[in-house]
Amino acid sequence: MHDNDQVMRDFVATLPVPEFEDCYTPAPPLAEARVAIVTSAALSRPGGVGTWVMDDFHFETIPSDARDLELGHLSPNFDRSGFHADPNVVYPADRLEELAARGTIGSVASHHYAFAGNQPEGLSELRLDTGPACAEALKADGVDVVLLTPV
Repeated sequence: MHDNDQVMRDFVATLPVPEFEDCYTPAPPLAEARVAIVTSAALSRPGGVGTWVMDDFHFETIPSDARDLELGHLSPNFDRSGFHADPNVVYPADRLEELAARGTIGSVASHHYAFAGNQPEGLSELRLDTGPACAEALKADGVDVVLLTPV
């Protein structure tokens, strides 16, 4: 029997980790913060991108009230059963709405964003193109805090 989890951990340990200069802005207290989700679960709405492809660096814009999401993650090492039982496992939009209703966070962003987790090795497109484009969309929506949900 082959331990796919260990194979994946060993592979990931060999990948280079990019270093970034200071690029963070202090956030307001959570009770005042506008929060968005950025996921690497390759989510899209029906009629969206459909099947994500290997080294797909684009991102999908998901309205915050959308719950008709499809999982496009292609990796055979990814267990999809959790998402199908409760999409909040990878896309906790309902939990954010509950936190906003309780006043734990200030508000939920108008849109959330989905990338594919299988990015090209150098991450050039993500660092120079889609990452900054997504960041600009987040800033335009007044987002203070991003909840990153990896797959």
